[in-house]
Amino acid sequence: MAKNAVPTSSGEDVAARVARRTFDKRGFNYAGEVRRLLDAGLAEMRRCGTESRPRVADIVAAAGLSNDAFYRHFPSKDALVGAILEDGTERLGDYVAHQMSKAGSPQAQVRRWVEGVMSQADDDIAATTLAVLWNAGAGRPGAPGSAAGPIAIPLEPPLAALGSTAPELDAMLVAHACVGRLGQHLYAGTKPGPDEVAHLVAFAVATATARVDGADPASPE
Repeated sequence: MAKNAVPTSSGEDVAARVARRTFDKRGFNYAGEVRRLLDAGLAEMRRCGTESRPRVADIVAAAGLSNDAFYRHFPSKDALVGAILEDGTERLGDYVAHQMSKAGSPQAQVRRWVEGVMSQADDDIAATTLAVLWNAGAGRPGAPGSAAGPIAIPLEPPLAALGSTAPELDAMLVAHACVGRLGQHLYAGTKPGPDEVAHLVAFAVATATARVDGADPASPE
């Protein structure tokens, strides 16, 4: 056998291929660990509600993993909570984007977006959403980043179609307003009615169609 490894046509020798397969397998296993931690963390938060916050020990036990596995991926429980919040908002963003794809006009798409966001106050999901926001410290100083970011993205195209000259900013402003109002409903144990949904849609459309001429509205004539 030759002393020096000869690269194959792919440019990799045996050592490189084995190392890559090991890395790919480990990466896959690690992704599975993270998913188990995310799902267990969410389940434990839902179980505890707003009465208490689950411990790392509770989460790793529910996931069937060790503390070493937890801290391999997350430096703290707050980091896990932030990841759960991010995971949830990405899923919500996908959901509202799917609902919007069923609508024809930009205004109808905005309505689907508002309805999708505010549906998080429905009975079957409100407790879980509230538990995540409560654990994330929503409304408290030093809380993790807002949940508005990922769900604002699907709103940008219809707002641009309605005439927004700054769709990214307008989508973020509307998302902050709707997520803030959603939080109020969740903490109060209430749900938005049709009139409120219509008002939020009108607010979003008005935000997109507002004309900004560059003048400071606070400045005297």
